[in-house]
Amino acid sequence: AADKIRLIPQDFFAELCEQIIQHLNHKIPGVNTAELCQRIQTSGVDITIGDLAKVANTLSFLFSTAARNNLSTEELVTTLGSGISTLPKHAVQVIRHVWNEQGKAIAVSEDARNTATVGQFVDMKWKLGVAMSSDTCRSLKYPYVTVTLTVADPSGQITDKSFEMTIPQFKNFFRQFKEMASVLETV
Repeated sequence: AADKIRLIPQDFFAELCEQIIQHLNHKIPGVNTAELCQRIQTSGVDITIGDLAKVANTLSFLFSTAARNNLSTEELVTTLGSGISTLPKHAVQVIRHVWNEQGKAIAVSEDARNTATVGQFVDMKWKLGVAMSSDTCRSLKYPYVTVTLTVADPSGQITDKSFEMTIPQFKNFFRQFKEMASVLETV
């Protein structure tokens, strides 16, 4: 990850660290690495979304481990300096600054984070479509619903999951949501 961190400009690296800290503090559901990667690439840096996700996972592990061990800023920086692959100076400066400013808040919320082992629902979009024809069938006229769920996995990576349903499947899906809503109203 250290090699990939060297590629990321300091301002984008600082933004990534800030988003990870906010995620660990449960202020945002996750880090949108796809959007950040696109902005980094637009600035002229050749980095893939997979590489940026690895950097984000490494930083998330670093910050959450430091919080679990109640490391001070100096202890964290010393630990980073003693690693096998040393981080670039700008990255250590950013990590020092972010940890110094917001690291203590993670230590308080880390116990709650340890209980979260599933993803977090962020958003849902749907659209109604009709398949008119295909190369094997001239006249389908088959209605369907496409649902896209935006989910933040436990590490904070935001991903979209899409699926299609027939109208009867969608009606069942809707009925189950209504049941959940009525149960939630009683809580």
